[in-house]
Amino acid sequence: MSDSHDYKHEFKSLNISILTVSDSRTEETDKSGKTLVERLTQAGHQVSEKAIVPDDIYQIRAMVSKWIADDATDVVITSGGTGVTGRDGTPEAVTPLLDKMIDGFGEIFRFLSYEEINTSTLQSRALAGVANGTYIFCVPGSTGACRTAWDKLIKEQLDARTRPCNLTELMPRLLEK
Repeated sequence: MSDSHDYKHEFKSLNISILTVSDSRTEETDKSGKTLVERLTQAGHQVSEKAIVPDDIYQIRAMVSKWIADDATDVVITSGGTGVTGRDGTPEAVTPLLDKMIDGFGEIFRFLSYEEINTSTLQSRALAGVANGTYIFCVPGSTGACRTAWDKLIKEQLDARTRPCNLTELMPRLLEK
């Protein structure tokens, strides 16, 4: 694979908030949240805030709303609650907040996941979008899914050096009217 970076552009460190959606995980047992924190800090970004909320659309929506209202938060990544069971409500919580969907994220995530978990990927309702100038990525709660989402999609798109284009370079224009 060739290097897709243009080193004439500077890396921009972003403030990223991590939300784990789970009825059972604690700070000690939240491997997916820890994986995302490790990867984003290794990439040069900052953790704005990290939280765990139960699979409850109103608690999810409240936390994401708080972060998208904060000008200091550039990106929100949620982990968990993207399946099809009765308790999985992350897409229902987040979608009403979005100004724009980034449909390609879910499509590409499921394509990449297919290579790893075959047809089980159809159960994923991973999604991404923009709300109040903040990028939001909602990924499944497994550690493997978090690795796939960060390593193969999010990391590159949050690096201003990625060519031919990336999401970071669009940030100054997200709130244009």
